Amino acid sequence: MPSHFTLLDAPTRYLFFTGKGGVGKTSVSTAVSIALADAGKKVLLVSTDAASNLDEMLGIALRNHPVPVPGVPGLMVLNIDPEAASQNYRARVIEQMGTQATAEEVDLVREQLSGACTTEIATFDEFSQLLSEGGRGFDHVVFDTAPTGHTLRLLSLPKAWSGFLKGNDRGASCLGPHSGLKMQEQLFNRALASLNDASLTTIVLVARPEAGALNEAARSSDELRELGLSHQRLVINAVFKAQDPRDAVALAIEALGQEAMREMPQALKRLAADVIPMRPVDSVGLQALRALLSPSPTEVPVAALEAPDFAHQKLSALVAELARGERGLIMVMGKGGVGKTTIAAAIALGLVKLGKSVHLSTTDPAAHLAVTLDGEIPGLTVGRIDPKAETQKYVDKVVAAKSAGMTPAEKDLLMEDLRSPCTEEVAVFHAFSHVVSQARSAFVVLDTAPTGHSLLLMDATGAYHRQMVREFEGKASGRITTPLMRLQDPDYTKIILVTLPEATPVSQAAALKEDLQRARIGTFAWVVNKSLLASNTRDPLLQARLNSERRQMERVQALAQGRFYLIPWAATPPVGAKALGALLEP
Repeated sequence: MPSHFTLLDAPTRYLFFTGKGGVGKTSVSTAVSIALADAGKKVLLVSTDAASNLDEMLGIALRNHPVPVPGVPGLMVLNIDPEAASQNYRARVIEQMGTQATAEEVDLVREQLSGACTTEIATFDEFSQLLSEGGRGFDHVVFDTAPTGHTLRLLSLPKAWSGFLKGNDRGASCLGPHSGLKMQEQLFNRALASLNDASLTTIVLVARPEAGALNEAARSSDELRELGLSHQRLVINAVFKAQDPRDAVALAIEALGQEAMREMPQALKRLAADVIPMRPVDSVGLQALRALLSPSPTEVPVAALEAPDFAHQKLSALVAELARGERGLIMVMGKGGVGKTTIAAAIALGLVKLGKSVHLSTTDPAAHLAVTLDGEIPGLTVGRIDPKAETQKYVDKVVAAKSAGMTPAEKDLLMEDLRSPCTEEVAVFHAFSHVVSQARSAFVVLDTAPTGHSLLLMDATGAYHRQMVREFEGKASGRITTPLMRLQDPDYTKIILVTLPEATPVSQAAALKEDLQRARIGTFAWVVNKSLLASNTRDPLLQARLNSERRQMERVQALAQGRFYLIPWAATPPVGAKALGALLEP
């Protein structure tokens, strides 16, 4: 790897930074923007994160229009709030429906416009303005977070909107966003042309030296390349080198990082790459951001060498509290890569050891759970919901019902709609609903549950819940219980949110908590996984990083109202009953 940050040698006009949550996209894109401005360029940095910490990093208040950055002549920052963009987009789409639309039709479109797909399209709408006109007067426009492959595919399809939408308000997951795409067709076409121009645009894939982050970057690389975005680069952020040769934790972290980079997918090995060493402090303030891209090691502040003491409960305490009941649904939720499968398996094992009847189910691939358990455990039954299989069944059902009489362009549009993130949510919800009822007589531990958006969709669009309420209204039985009602019952369902002790995973878990609250589902407890704070490391660089971890612990403590549990970082993933049992030690 080169000794200097080669991305700065010949940067294109537009730079898009993308990658898995928590890899440092904001820090890297901001540091690059500062470096370009320091070199005399006029730069606009655009962020799309509603919970962005750019204001803290740069010491300025973010606005939805460009504002100058004190201390960096030539640099201006613009924050696109995805929620605000989505609200504006929804209003414009609903306005197009006209006065002839019924209240039920408006409610349906409003709910369809509440998901991830709308946010993608609305944010791209803002991107497009900047790509076509908003970037005038700047040498470089740097985007923190790029459009997804789903968005770009959707925009590149033939625009058969009116024919496709007519009479087709059921069965697909994200029809709402389609309703507004025609409004900006010419603008989007110009934006797509700029993105596909290698002389204008570079996609910067940001990852950490971890298998999951590198695999995610490789998937993004392949998908974007298929769509014509072939001018790509790689940045591997926070590469750790142990400073204490006697610290087993530090040596293990370094070895895992080196192995992940050696074994990273070929799609990434072919790219020009830059490596950023792990820094002892967060990238806050101009001094830290200017130092981020330096290849030289940063001196560890002596004052940060003492690890802060932080009281916490262990996973065994959570299992003991759950075991006070005789049955119930335990849903282990969180973003990818935080360790949900391990936590779910450990909780299930702990309940079995306490004499409970337990069924463990997952929406992850079966091999993942099988590897974690590493054999049968007496008293524990294991099942799975295969998202791919369930999604295919759902897609086949929708296509059979809706495709008759469609033109080829309209069928392409329908199929793209069914490739959206929302489709899998809905399909998995259908499959998982029957699992919920099993918790009436035993404990059911579910690894990876439907998101808050799919729960809202099930409730708001009528479907099963409202149909059942209508069918039983006025009948002698008087009461019905739908799956959604069971999820909303805190005596029946316990939601466990899992996160890592890092800013982005904690923010993502907090957003998930809010989504669930919108669906009137409460959160029972939080689990913070892979805590260096609890690992007793003595490596100077890692101990310096504990200050950042402590701040995240304080955030979780407030969000969880004190009910949170900590699992130490381990060099090897807990596999098998013995290793999982070790997580349950008092």
